[in-house]
Order: sequence, then C-alpha cells, then structure tokens
Amino acid sequence: MYQLKDVKVVREERVILNVEDLTIDPNALTVVLGHNGSGKSTLVNLLANQFAPEEGEVMLNQQKLTALNAKEFAKKVAFLPQKLPEVAGLNVEELVRLGRYPWRGVLGRFNKDDAVIIEDSMLKTGVNEFRNTLANQLSGGERQRAWVAMLLAQQSDILILDEPTSALDIHHQYQLMELLSDLNQKTGKGIIVILHDLNLTLRYATDIIALKSGDIAFHGKAHHLLDETLLSDLYTTSIKLIDHPEHNHKVAIVC
Repeated sequence: MYQLKDVKVVREERVILNVEDLTIDPNALTVVLGHNGSGKSTLVNLLANQFAPEEGEVMLNQQKLTALNAKEFAKKVAFLPQKLPEVAGLNVEELVRLGRYPWRGVLGRFNKDDAVIIEDSMLKTGVNEFRNTLANQLSGGERQRAWVAMLLAQQSDILILDEPTSALDIHHQYQLMELLSDLNQKTGKGIIVILHDLNLTLRYATDIIALKSGDIAFHGKAHHLLDETLLSDLYTTSIKLIDHPEHNHKVAIVC
C-alpha cells in the first residue's frame, strides 16, 4: 500500500501539496477529486514516482519510492500520464507488448508466457479485434482501452491513470470507467485515477481522495462523501444529491 507522511511539494516558494498522513488501499478503485489547481496531478505524479517531494516520504509497501529504480518501480506500478506518449507506427498488439519491457528489457527475448499475458490483456480490455490496427487510427475510447491493456500487460499490482477520460465523449467516459471498475473487481488490482466529473466518481469509485487548495479535504469510502454539505464545501458551490431514476446510486447537481 501507499503511505505518505508529512509530504510537502513546493513550487516558487509556495506549498502546492501538503499531506500530513495518507494511506491508500492497495485493492481499491481510488478516485482523486478536486477543483482545478487543487493538487490532483501533483499527488498522482508523486505516487507515480515522477519526482520526490521537498519534504516527507512516499512509501510503497514500506519501501521509499526514491529507493526504487525505474524498472523495479514499473514492476509494482503501471502509470498512464494524461499526455500519452507518441506511438506512431505501432499497432495495438505492439503497443500492448510494450507493457512487458520492465520484465524483459529492450533487448530481452519474449517467451510464451509474455504472449499469453499480452493476449489476455487484450481480451480483458476488448481490444483483441483491433490487434493489427495502428493505435493512432483508433477512436479515443478504443485507444484508451488499448493503453489500459498495455498497463495490464505490465502485470503491476497498481494502475495509476491521470485524467484518462478528459478527451473522451460522455459515452466513452462511462465505458472506460466501467472497464476500470470491472478490472478492479475481477483482478484485485488497485486503481488510482484522477477524474474531474463528480458523477463519474460517485458511480464508480470505492475510495475517494478529495483535494482542496493542496490539502486533503476528504479521504475515505465513496459513500461517506454522499453528503451535500461536504460536497458543497469542497467545490465552493451549492450541490444537491438526488436519486438516479434508473440506477441505485446518487447523482450530484449544482443548485
């Protein structure tokens, strides 16, 4: 599990993230929520070992992240940044195959186990039919599923995704979150994802970390955030919760 203690991230002499004590459930689907500039990406980039904090420690399974090299970390955590790497010329199967590099290296020889893992990852994410299609020719939703397949092929215990729904239409946003929720429940992998959409969060998250101005405003099980006062304070606007007309969950609306 992740543990953060007395963490501070400072930019231009200003503390942009301040976390006194935070433990993240390694088996949960945890959504990081908050307004623009609240510190969401800063927190997720810390968890993804993109940089170290100016103060405090970030631990994974009681190991300091700074003690792990890139390959060791990639075997434990698979990270998908908001700005996706360029994959021109790669088809879907070749993209998913990239997930095996932490285990085999650039020049390593791939074996039958790798082939099984790649195949299984494509089947689990529903991109097997696109295996020979160039990744950059896919629709936005299909492309995101292909990247999730690559994360699965990495066989890490934790998947981290930075705003994976931001460029998708509403249908594909819900489709992607349905996939991540299904993977979380069936594989037991921990998933940490940044979302802007409150209703996507309330529908799919098991745990929520809500940030406000760089501080942890809420951390706990998602159902504990089903509170109009808490939500209104978090977003500094009046929010009302209503029952969804067809599904058994709450919907947030701005009053």
